[in-house]
Amino acid sequence: MIAAKLVELIEIHAPRITTDIVEDLWINERTRGFRAVRRADLEQRVFQLLHHLGNWIGDPRSDKTRAEFTDWGRRRFDQGIPLSELIFAIIIIKQHLRRYISDNGLVDASFPRVEGDYVLPLHLHGLQELNAQVGRFFDEALYSLAVGYEERARAGLSPSS
Repeated sequence: MIAAKLVELIEIHAPRITTDIVEDLWINERTRGFRAVRRADLEQRVFQLLHHLGNWIGDPRSDKTRAEFTDWGRRRFDQGIPLSELIFAIIIIKQHLRRYISDNGLVDASFPRVEGDYVLPLHLHGLQELNAQVGRFFDEALYSLAVGYEERARAGLSPSS
């Protein structure tokens, strides 16, 4: 229940979170290569990730998830973005999600202030499970990004600059 509510709130607020993430990607020295990506394209990709977060984390090993992120890796290779910057972009997205939840008090507001033996542990378990699901999703996404990137590199293609 709590995990689903948190995911729903992230999906609802995806436009605002997207704007913050894209701005960070553009100004962060560790992701300079993303400045070569059209901002509208980058915003669309990040928004789709956040807006459909519940679907993604529900089955991070699905063929659709794997295909989507393998494609991200190929596209970023074709755009000449170094793999290290692509990985750091995923780290930035995770950081923004955590900061958004913390800054907006979503965790505090998501469950009643009951100190009993039943309610609080149940809610904490839900939050831990959400954290684990998000972690598994981003692990799978990173792997698929690298697979797509390496496919292009092995094919002997040169990134466009």
